[in-house]
Amino acid sequence: MSDSVPIRKLSTGVPGLDEVLGGGIPEFSFNLIGGGPGCGKTTMAHQIAFANASPERRAVYFSIIGEPPIKMLRYQQQYDFFDAAKVGDGTVRFIHLGQQALEGGMGKVLEAIVQEIEKSAPSIVVVDSFRSIMRSTLTTGPGGERELSDFMQRLALTLTSYEATTFLIGEYADGEHDSAVFTVADGLIWLFQAIDRNSVVRKLQVMKMRGQGQIPGLHTARITGAGYSVFPRLLKPAELIARHPLEHRLSTGVPSLDEMLGGGIPSGYSMLIAGPSGSGKTVLSNQFIVEGASRGENGIVAIFEKRPNDYLQTTPRGQEFERLVREKRLEVLYLRPLDLSIDETLLEIQNAVKRLGARRAVIDSLSGLELALAPTFREDFRESLYRMMGALAGLGVTVLATVEMADSYNDLRFSPQGIAFLTDAIIIQRYVELDGQLKRAMAVVKVRSSQHSKDLREYEISSDGGIAVGRALKGFKGLLTGTPSGEDRGGG
Repeated sequence: MSDSVPIRKLSTGVPGLDEVLGGGIPEFSFNLIGGGPGCGKTTMAHQIAFANASPERRAVYFSIIGEPPIKMLRYQQQYDFFDAAKVGDGTVRFIHLGQQALEGGMGKVLEAIVQEIEKSAPSIVVVDSFRSIMRSTLTTGPGGERELSDFMQRLALTLTSYEATTFLIGEYADGEHDSAVFTVADGLIWLFQAIDRNSVVRKLQVMKMRGQGQIPGLHTARITGAGYSVFPRLLKPAELIARHPLEHRLSTGVPSLDEMLGGGIPSGYSMLIAGPSGSGKTVLSNQFIVEGASRGENGIVAIFEKRPNDYLQTTPRGQEFERLVREKRLEVLYLRPLDLSIDETLLEIQNAVKRLGARRAVIDSLSGLELALAPTFREDFRESLYRMMGALAGLGVTVLATVEMADSYNDLRFSPQGIAFLTDAIIIQRYVELDGQLKRAMAVVKVRSSQHSKDLREYEISSDGGIAVGRALKGFKGLLTGTPSGEDRGGG
């Protein structure tokens, strides 16, 4: 049995899409980019064509009954990927076949495509939009389906024989399918627009890609001035780092809290700090980052409620943070675009982690992250957060996340929406009333696979913007119920 020949692949030039496809588009493949109107099909096709076109590997873009090239280019030239020089020297050629379609239908269109292929021998071919002429053919009589199948077979055979990588652009309504097209195509890339209340979110699915394993499911996408981008749902397994977390622990910057945790936060763990407004969640997270910097561990802070300048001016460690940012030991990421997704958040944090070689990350806060998400993603917040925490831990990053929790004296909750189980460690911060004064108290609820203190300890926010943990509140009953009783002045 002879050795198999590896399939050569082309990079699409669309950020994130190669990863979803399983490494890129197989060379000489016959692919369909489909979806409803306004999904970004034409933009994606242009992006792929310009990314791959060169004097040695030319691209031809056929438009049939849709927009003429001059009108289409008027809008496409606004994207960063557009290169007017490639259009000017014929590296990317645009040919309109509207007249051929009107005069001779599919047969005339196929003839014109073949003539151009024979003349210019392009490596990349785009046909946009073949669906328009297909619809007109299918209405001419019972032989329309057979003619369509014949057209697709001949088109695929011709383009493959000339060693062209082909992309058909098709506009489809929800649930609409073309068996002839789907059978012939080597790859099916489907684009969607999900509308939920005032939110519009783009998504992509690779329904089929012969000869390679794609990442299944729906992936978030976005169109910006740079073009079309895809945010894969999962990191590549090769990026995951396997290590025993208890072999190394990270200091929080608060020695007494490290002691309560059993020696600090295990490396690669995710820790949740839950507490009401003003309890010092951000203060503790800042202390965690500053402590890391003092040990040569760069950090990332992702914020959702304030812009970076406002955050640096109001946070207790603002001046230290500004210095660390200047020294490129810290990045403060403001993630609050419209219709944010978890996958975009993860990609931004992941890229920042790689830029800095960061070992610590703070998400401040999960409450703000949930509000920044598009409504369609809030429904899957728990599942998305699970993937996000796992992916960051897999990169070897220790994550500290804050979450807003109103003090409740009727039940003991550690997070909204039951997300506490997704993290490896939990610290709760509470307000308690003692001797007619409002005091702050904290406790370690869990540290997975590790012993930790069970004490509820008083703490204060010091004048220098740090957390100072004091005595254990022993001798009291009902501290978490709002009606404490009993006192032991010698306790703790």
